[in-house]
Parts: sequence; structure tokens; C-alpha cells
Amino acid sequence: MFVRPGRAFFAWITPRLVSRTAVMAGLCVAATLFAQAPAAPANAVAGVPATASASPAAPAPDSAVAAATGGSAAPASPAAGENAVHDHAAHKGGGMAGMARDQMGASAAFDSRGSAWMAAVEDGRVTVRRSGDLGHSWSAPMPVHQAPEPVEADGDARPKIAVGAAGELYVTWTRPLANPYTGFIRFARSEDGGKTWSPPITVHRDRQEITHRFDSLTVGRDGRIFVAWIDKRDGQIAKAKHENYSGAALYYAVSGDGGRSFQGDYRVADHSCECCRIALLPRPDGTVTALWRHVFDPDIRDHALAQLHADGRADGFRRATFDGWAIDACPHHGPSLAVDGHGQLHAVWFDLGPDHPGATYGRLRDGAVDGLRHIGGVSAEHPDIAASAQHVAVAWKEFDGERTQLLAMVSNDAGVSWHDMKLASTAAASDQPRLLEREGRFYVFWNTRENPRMMVPLP
Repeated sequence: MFVRPGRAFFAWITPRLVSRTAVMAGLCVAATLFAQAPAAPANAVAGVPATASASPAAPAPDSAVAAATGGSAAPASPAAGENAVHDHAAHKGGGMAGMARDQMGASAAFDSRGSAWMAAVEDGRVTVRRSGDLGHSWSAPMPVHQAPEPVEADGDARPKIAVGAAGELYVTWTRPLANPYTGFIRFARSEDGGKTWSPPITVHRDRQEITHRFDSLTVGRDGRIFVAWIDKRDGQIAKAKHENYSGAALYYAVSGDGGRSFQGDYRVADHSCECCRIALLPRPDGTVTALWRHVFDPDIRDHALAQLHADGRADGFRRATFDGWAIDACPHHGPSLAVDGHGQLHAVWFDLGPDHPGATYGRLRDGAVDGLRHIGGVSAEHPDIAASAQHVAVAWKEFDGERTQLLAMVSNDAGVSWHDMKLASTAAASDQPRLLEREGRFYVFWNTRENPRMMVPLP
């Protein structure tokens, strides 16, 4: 049964709607809740992980990308790519699919020599830039692909960049397709510092025109490349069988040859949230820990953890947060994950549970979370986290009624005590902050309209 939000929801959402960036998240939730949508399943499938398994779909030629977008090889304009980025409300029948967003989404990473690299969208192409002076200056943009194509580049959907041990550059992005909320996960690599790039390939074997979106990218300690994404193939199968299916599914693929090919598609779990970023954390044994927003029965949007192996096994599934946020909607607000020198997992996330709604920090333990701390004020959003030895840093942005503030908090005792700091502000549009670590020091990468490609060191 569809349930309208109660007083607690409106008490939380009202002060946050003063934030220009929070307006979109608030409208997404509100439109989803009030749209004339099909009723939610009365008995959603419980949030139990599926055994990791390779997809039976046969690989298709990469030309399927063109076929799925209507068979045209003509380059899409930047506006077309921007309009292809949809709000999730229409998944449930809302009318916001036509809203275009500001394509400011960007990612950044350090290489082993200390150079910073960033990936963004410029003139209809994914581009990378390099900085050798900690963001004070950046190179001219280097296009990753020559032919323009639509690219999702805002909020939790944005191009991702990772760097290999020998300086190899890896980039992923989501290419929207013709139908709303559909896409392909694309990948390209460079072995000469971004001067030349391999032709883009589609990572997943499944080439249905369905949701393959919200990609996440990391390089394992042994050099293998892991790409994870949100996938709706299993929901389509359930729909064809007239079965209930909550949310989407989490899938991943692995490359052991530097991105020349990928093995997969490996399913991690059914019933992930449909449109929140996935946190991937490489571990010393070559596995990768994934943290994502999960739909626990009945429509509880907390988070789950699992360990991803290069051979397609996904084990160790467990509930990671226990906020009890009951809502049949997606907040476009994914988590972030880090590990300190003692192996302790630290996470930041967003929730509207009854006890501590808003942006939250906590230390993840088996079956529990300790050290819970509310992040910032009522409009704090999209926190990111990084750790080194016993030092932990969190960065987020927050609208104060006039300007968007870039804020941070740092702990030097593994999250026991914290001190807050103000880093920067802007009166214009801005992306989510990205926290980076280099040689034990933290830096916040923040892309704003007033000051693009800002790199702010934490004191």
C-alpha cells in the first residue's frame, strides 16, 4: 500500500528546502511519494543477497550502444546529454523526467607520483586534466573519446577516474540511452598520461536497454580493475513473471588485463536502491569491499556491505546501518567508505530514520555501528570520507541561506574526537566534494561554477 509521508518527514524536509541543491533531492522524494504511481508491492521480496553469478546473456558487439540509442552514429550535442540525465521520481510515475541538471559532476584521484587527475564532461565528451601542483593549475582538457556522446555528470552519477600503480589512467561513465533511466557503463584507458585513449567499451555483457547506471570504479591492490553498477535486469525478469521485486540489483565486472576486457557480469545482491552511488574500497588481499544503499524488507533504505572477489564471488553480505528509514523512494544520496590503519571501517551516509536524520558518520562493526555523529547542520549533504593511519577526515557541503559552504571535520584518534573547520564557499552552483588522501594528508576536490577544479588542503 502506498503511504503518504508523516509529520516527521515534513519537519525534516522544510528547513532543507532552503538549499538550492537540496531542493532537487526534496522534490525527488516528494514527487515520488505523491505521484499517481502504481501501488508499491504489498509484500516486497526480503533483502536477502543473491549468490554471485555470471549473467547468462551472451556478449554483444559494442556497436549495440549505437543500436540501443536508435541506431544513429551521429554525435549527440552536450544539451542532449544533459537532458538525458533524469530525476528518479519518474521511476514511480512522477513528472520530472524532463528536468535538465547542471553537469558539474567530476571525480579526482592522485597517482603514485603525487599528480592529481580529474575527470569531467566538457563539450559533450569525458575529459581528463592533470595538476602537478596540488590543484593550483590544471592542464588543458584531454578528451577520453573523440566522438561526443551523452554522459551523466551530476550528483551521484558522474565520470569516475582511477589510477594504476604504473600511472595507467582508467575512466568510467554512464551513457544514457533512449528510454528514461536506461544506460550503458562505458570504460576507457590510457597508458601514456592521457595523451591517447583506447576506444570506449561497454563493461557489462548484458546489452538490454535497461538500467545499468551509477557506476563505481576502483583498482585492487593486485592491479585488477573493479567496476560496479546498479542494474535492473532481475527486476525485468520478475516483472515478466508477475513477481514482486523491490529496487534494483548490484552487479560488478573485473578486468585482469588492464581494462582490455572484463569478466562478468557478477551479481552481488538483489534489492539495492535504484539511484545512489556505490562505495568501493580496495583491501590488502585483493578483494574490494562494497557499501551501498539497500532495500531491506519492507522498504527500509539502510546500507549493506559485501566483499567482492576477482573470480565473481561476493560474500560477507551484512547490514551495515540500522537507521530504519522506511520510504519507497530513492534519495540520490549514496554512502562513502574508508579504512584506517587498524583495519576499522569508517563510513558516512544520509538517512531520514527516526533517531538521527540527516548526514551521519559512524564506525561499522559486525551487526552494529558505534561512534555515531551527526554531520553539520540541517542542510548538510553529500559527505565524503577518507582515512590514513589513525586520522579520519569528512567533507561535505551545506547551504546557509546565502552561500554554499564547504565544511570538514577531522579526527586524529580514529573517530573518537573531532574538530570542525570551514574551507571555502560559493554563491554559484557546485558539485559534491571529493576527499582525497596523499602521503597522509587530506585534500578536498570541489568543482564549482565560480571556481572550477578547486583543491583545498585540510590543515
